[in-house]
Amino acid sequence: MSQTAIIGAGVMGETLLSGLVRAGRRVDDLMVGEKRSERARELEERYGVAVVPNVEAAAAADTVMLVVKPQDMADVLAEVAPVLRPGQLLVSLAAGITTGFIEQRVPEGVAVVRVMPNTPALVDEGMAAVSPGSHCSEADLAEAESLMGSVGRVVRIPERQQDAVTAISGSGPAYIFFVVESMIEAGVHLGLPRATASDLVIQTLVGSAKMLRETGTHPTVLREQVTSPAGTTASALRELEIHRVRAAFLAAMEAARDRSRALAEGS
Repeated sequence: MSQTAIIGAGVMGETLLSGLVRAGRRVDDLMVGEKRSERARELEERYGVAVVPNVEAAAAADTVMLVVKPQDMADVLAEVAPVLRPGQLLVSLAAGITTGFIEQRVPEGVAVVRVMPNTPALVDEGMAAVSPGSHCSEADLAEAESLMGSVGRVVRIPERQQDAVTAISGSGPAYIFFVVESMIEAGVHLGLPRATASDLVIQTLVGSAKMLRETGTHPTVLREQVTSPAGTTASALRELEIHRVRAAFLAAMEAARDRSRALAEGS
């Protein structure tokens, strides 16, 4: 098994580490690049993994996962580029950072894959979109897919679609949480105890998502099955249409896509 290094031990970095361990990757084949000594000790104790400086991790690994903030990417690449070598694979999880940006800062022949993950990876239900850079082989892309597959589902897309993916699945959990929050508040407004409203809304969300996945039925059909003529659901949906909720979702996701583009351009 090849050696994989995770540089950046924040929430997503640890999520990937724990997912890879659960998926059967040997701890001996994993390492973490982390500067904070207290965090390093914590990860070593929890997972039994070697935690070393970033440069040491990048020099030793066959695959380097860059799980750092977009604004930190240039500094991290400047730090590790001198020890990178042709044939290595870099997998970047930094939103808005293009493969071209990374390729300009690393040696020729280093393969780069760009990934847009999302936070449900924390419960092994992530949705990751992967895009190859210009020096990326099928084997490199398959390895990136395997790594991300340890914490959820993976789809392969052209890099030009990454801003749209950021808007849909990258930021998407926040939209869902916003809807859930709004429904719970409505339940309280209608006279339910908050705990009861929370239980009702969360299980409704989980059950509805499971119906979508397991039946494969179009959401319009599922919605119509709940909507009796002149019934309660029809009354509620009419209000959502009056308030242009569908159009608001479209505008929100266009705004997220545009912001992703701006971040990629450095503004």
